Amino acid sequence: MSDRYNDRPKADLARLAGYAAAASQEARVVAARRRMQPVRLTDEERRLGIDELSEQFAIGRLDEDELHRRVDIVNEAVTHGHLQAAFEGLPTPALYTPKPRPVGRWRWAAFVGAVWMALPFFLTGLVFLVFGREIAAAIFGLPALAWVAVTWRWAKAPARKSRRS
Repeated sequence: MSDRYNDRPKADLARLAGYAAAASQEARVVAARRRMQPVRLTDEERRLGIDELSEQFAIGRLDEDELHRRVDIVNEAVTHGHLQAAFEGLPTPALYTPKPRPVGRWRWAAFVGAVWMALPFFLTGLVFLVFGREIAAAIFGLPALAWVAVTWRWAKAPARKSRRS
């Protein structure tokens, strides 16, 4: 019984972090929609909108009459702002989901900082190795090498895909 109460703050914190991440994603989608409102639609964007509505019909969120009404709205739409009526009450269409951000140079800057932080420990381990203290060399050098290897792997890895999608 006491374990359940000890885990509650962690669960609340995790839930709060999840809410914050969802709100951030939602804010980016709303911002993308707002930026696109005055932009005129292309034929390809209309086709994508109709495909989205067809998918919503296929999974049962729309009936046939509602689908036809919304497809007419998409076909008559001139700008992205006019599309909002067609997707009202439905999940955000893929047309407005933001593209994942590419891995920035800041990861490589963090890697360089990690190397600079590990360098004194590695050099100390090398000095111990030269003077015959293998255990001390392992204590200083191996964690420094592991630190550099882990940060290198992290820096070169692409950004993780969202688990929500």
